[in-house]
Amino acid sequence: MKGHFYNEQNELYYTRRGDFYYPDLAYSKNNYPPLGKYGMLRKTYLQEHRKALFSKMLLCDELWPHLLEVDEQAHAMVETMVTQMAKAKGVTESLKSTDPLRWIGLMNSFKSAAEEIVLQEVVYA
Repeated sequence: MKGHFYNEQNELYYTRRGDFYYPDLAYSKNNYPPLGKYGMLRKTYLQEHRKALFSKMLLCDELWPHLLEVDEQAHAMVETMVTQMAKAKGVTESLKSTDPLRWIGLMNSFKSAAEEIVLQEVVYA
């Protein structure tokens, strides 16, 4: 074999050095913003349960954009679902001013329910 070759299975180029082939890797100089809660949970899930996918995405510089997208999507879904749940149960700003503890309790329960759904459908999918 020559000094360079492309492996279609993992989409990487390799260079021969001595008796071994090493992947041609380059450090990404992209300055991505920090991850939020759901992006970090997705990263941990991929590292622990989908190791091959995690490695491929990391090597191909697809990991951070994917994690940012998951984080953004999950935050938007939780916000939308909490708003819909509050509307369906009749929780309004007037309840917040008249009975703040009840309002906080209801909103926290809506958020917990929404997060549970989002974790299963987006983060751990």
